[in-house]
Amino acid sequence: MNLSPYIATLLYRYECVIIPGFGAFLTHAIPARKEGDPPQFYPPAKALSFNALLQANDGLLAGYIAQKENSSYEIALQNLREEVSRLKRVLDQQNHLTFNSIGTLTRDRQGKLSFEPDSSQNYLKQAFGLAPVYVPQWQAPTSATPKVKSLPQQAPSFPYARYAAVGLLAIGLSVFGSMYYFNQQIEQHNFAERQKAIKQVENQIQQATFVVTEPLPAITFAVKKPVGHYHLVAGAFRVEDNAHAQITTLQEKGYPARLLGVSQYGLYQVVYGSYPDKETALQVLRKIQTSENPDAWLLVQETE
Repeated sequence: MNLSPYIATLLYRYECVIIPGFGAFLTHAIPARKEGDPPQFYPPAKALSFNALLQANDGLLAGYIAQKENSSYEIALQNLREEVSRLKRVLDQQNHLTFNSIGTLTRDRQGKLSFEPDSSQNYLKQAFGLAPVYVPQWQAPTSATPKVKSLPQQAPSFPYARYAAVGLLAIGLSVFGSMYYFNQQIEQHNFAERQKAIKQVENQIQQATFVVTEPLPAITFAVKKPVGHYHLVAGAFRVEDNAHAQITTLQEKGYPARLLGVSQYGLYQVVYGSYPDKETALQVLRKIQTSENPDAWLLVQETE
């Protein structure tokens, strides 16, 4: 399984994409900037970084893989775990790992990870297709004085020739000014039309690339409210539909699973069940961690 295309697509839409058990790619917007002399102007962008401490599964990547591969969430999660094991082996053997169109992870001799993002990619949708602009050093144009042929000297008895020359010069300057104004209008018109065409192309590209299918309808469950504030967390999901899908799976296995609520980080928390005392909760947690989910954990929280 190649995770790079899935991660790259999600980075356009989200600020954090977690690879469960491996780490997370994070983005934050940066404004347009100028660098170098002569200057080069860069469009607004999303700066990309990697955090190896964020490894908890939020359901985003696995849910997106399941959607794109038309498989169940459980199968997608299992395939994702196998791919993470392979990525760790490659990193251990080669001390570097490249994600296409994203960047390269490198491990030094002390075991510290560093990340070098792909500078050719910009994951800010609003700046899609915009490239850096190089501006050479600007110099004021030298004013060219138009050469005017000197008129032959006329006898003082013919003053009308002088006025005729002045009239011809005025007409020439007027025609030159009109042509210059006309050319300026044409250039402005062409520039405006080019901007419209570029905007239409960008809209078409965004529509073709970033159209997201309609989310699945929310599923409601009539479950008897558990008593107790010791909760066994099965997972925290960024997408609510993935949380409900996990609840359905756990209930089919016989757990009194439910949606505990939304955490302070905006994640939907799914629990195996809630228990009134800590000892009972820990006994059930050990069984779950041994049999099916080593990532399950105990949350102590009072519920309304």
